[in-house]
Amino acid sequence: MPIITISRGAFSGGQALAERVSAALGYRCVSREVLLEASQRYGIPEAKFTEILDSAPHWWERWRESTRLYRIVLQAAMCEVAQGGNLVYHGHAGQELFPGIRHVLKAHLTAPLAFRIQQVRNRQGLDEEAARQYIDQVDKARTRRLQAVFGADWRDPNRYDLVINVAQMSMDTAAHLLVEAARREDYQPTAASERAFQDLTITARVQASLVVSAKTRNLILNVRAEGGEVYVSGILAQPDLETEIVRIVESVPGVKKVTPTFESSPIEYMYP
Repeated sequence: MPIITISRGAFSGGQALAERVSAALGYRCVSREVLLEASQRYGIPEAKFTEILDSAPHWWERWRESTRLYRIVLQAAMCEVAQGGNLVYHGHAGQELFPGIRHVLKAHLTAPLAFRIQQVRNRQGLDEEAARQYIDQVDKARTRRLQAVFGADWRDPNRYDLVINVAQMSMDTAAHLLVEAARREDYQPTAASERAFQDLTITARVQASLVVSAKTRNLILNVRAEGGEVYVSGILAQPDLETEIVRIVESVPGVKKVTPTFESSPIEYMYP
């Protein structure tokens, strides 16, 4: 029941590989479904996620809106979609959404620029220079966005378990490598990894519920779930917010107990 995530640069064959792998293993193959889950469950338009994750950030966005909302909600939606495992995900930032979960196989597809340029020319009918500029724009936008949302560089090979150069092998060979890796003991769920995944799921649900609530969305809170018990801590300028936070957390599926630990804001922060 492992989970496989496939990350790729523009025109590196991610969807085609994901479909081959999912067919060979009998797994679900998902991508846009995660954005739909986030939109339906938390009321954020799918188009907004696409804009946040695909386009280059504008300098004024650090004041206008926080990417924190989208990171939290995307992770919560991904955890919901991944319940039960047996999943191949080719989409936005899959390698960042399951931190510390042993039974997640994270693959990255790469290819020389010349190979990718030819792919763009074949599909979009562009000349070589236009194709080069297109790839450069897409990759730069994705790099800046994922750095802003996750604080990570998607091109770093150390973030993956397997890096595949799709220009050096057929899709069938690449799929075979992923299928065989997914069947290895290294990526099979254990009791401990299943518990870790459920703890991550509850943590993500709680964080998402808090960040979409008008009363708590601007609070910076630490949330940790362990076996259904949720520990919430932070500094509150308004002590009466604790009741609302506990109410929201208690309403989240999977939460059995809430242990809050809050501190009041130092007076110098309240009255500078």
